[in-house]
Amino acid sequence: MSGTKKKEQNSVLQQLITDVGRLLVSLFVPLITFVVLWRVFLFLRDSHASHGIIATVAIIWGVGGVLALFFAANFVIERLPNQWRERLTPYVFVGPAIAVLTWYLFLPTLRSFYISLFDASGKHFVGLSNYVFAFTSHAMLESFRNNLFWLIIGSGLSVGFGLLIAVLTDRTDPKFEAFIKGLIFMPMAISMVGASVIWKFIYSYRPAGAEQIGVLNAIVTALGGKPQPWLLLRPWNNLFLIAILIWLQTGFAMVIISAAIKGIPSELPEAGRIDGANETQIFFRITIPYIRGTLVTVSTTIVIFTLKIFDIVQAMTGGNFGTQVIANEQYVQMFRAFNFGRGAAIAIVLLVLVIPVMWYNLRQFSGQTEAFR
Repeated sequence: MSGTKKKEQNSVLQQLITDVGRLLVSLFVPLITFVVLWRVFLFLRDSHASHGIIATVAIIWGVGGVLALFFAANFVIERLPNQWRERLTPYVFVGPAIAVLTWYLFLPTLRSFYISLFDASGKHFVGLSNYVFAFTSHAMLESFRNNLFWLIIGSGLSVGFGLLIAVLTDRTDPKFEAFIKGLIFMPMAISMVGASVIWKFIYSYRPAGAEQIGVLNAIVTALGGKPQPWLLLRPWNNLFLIAILIWLQTGFAMVIISAAIKGIPSELPEAGRIDGANETQIFFRITIPYIRGTLVTVSTTIVIFTLKIFDIVQAMTGGNFGTQVIANEQYVQMFRAFNFGRGAAIAIVLLVLVIPVMWYNLRQFSGQTEAFR
């Protein structure tokens, strides 16, 4: 009996030694891979080659390096015992994403909060005085008001127009549907700054009597009116800026909502019509409830995007003439006034405003995922 136990103990010990040896040998591969990647990074950083060559090598090596790391991780996992393989696989492959999020999001957030507790020079601790500025200064109060304006009108009309166009295109001839959707979705391919340049020509103003190069003023003068400095007219200039956001985001909302509408079983509207429901009742009692999750997801996504709006305001007005928004005020404080404490405080405030919407969006997405399981 004791001999059998001894054999079992030896077998377990041998298996343990084998597993540890396989683990150590496997860890050697990603370790060597990481060392090589790090050395190449140092070489590129200290190299005196042309910027074009460095950028090309960095891109190729960066992509190849990421692939090498994942292959190395897979090499490690495949050589582990089944029990350890099942336990470690999720952590190994999610680990790089967590590391990237920690390095580029979590740690900078902590650093920003730390900086927000100091003065402009970053040397003297001032406590929460920068946050007092963020909630009491005239520029920030104007920014909060304008951001609310952008949220209600910009996000609401983007989703509303997207829903309307999605419903209408769903009933058009399939031959024209793709063309219409492509035309409306096309602005999404333009950057925010590029769109601002386009609309700057639309809103361009020259004094009365001069040739108007702005499309809007050209139309107004052609109809006998006087040219208007559209971007200087308070508070309407905010509406003119919001129009750019709507132009850009309507296509995004339309495509997502249209896909959801096409997922509605055809039997549901038909059953409603048989029961005597008109098209309006079908829309509000069948279509809207069925795509409610998609509408919420699209709305919260555009809300997050709108809360962080910066490019349009900076490119069109620079935040002047009553058009300041939170993100642009942060830019002004950090890169014009060089007050990094206030800029960091405004960044934290903006983060706090975005987090509840992101959390709600993730809950909705999680609920939809559970419904499909």
